Amino acid sequence: MGKGAGRNRYLRRAGTGPAASGGNPLAAAQELIAKAQQELAEATVEGSAGGGAVRVTMSGDQKIKGIKIDPEVANPEDVELLEELIMAAIADASARAAELQERSFAAIAGSLKLPGLG
Repeated sequence: MGKGAGRNRYLRRAGTGPAASGGNPLAAAQELIAKAQQELAEATVEGSAGGGAVRVTMSGDQKIKGIKIDPEVANPEDVELLEELIMAAIADASARAAELQERSFAAIAGSLKLPGLG
């Protein structure tokens, strides 16, 4: 008997692996992760700064989709303020997208019932 067969035997005894779940748990996990990644890419979040003067729309996989700037904050004599507002709005949108990712992948980890991930 090769080493691989011995490993599988112990996995079956421990109540994990394909025999315990009725299928391939790795394939199931990969399928769930791929689906979650697709849903995140399609989802959008919005971050803002300056009371909504600068708004950034970002996908759930943290790709910037758009930036809206209130013309009143586009003061050519205070470009630094506008730059700071844009950076703050991006950070806000990024934090919201990260929260969305965390919830999505926590749900996957919980559904897999793997020790230490749920």
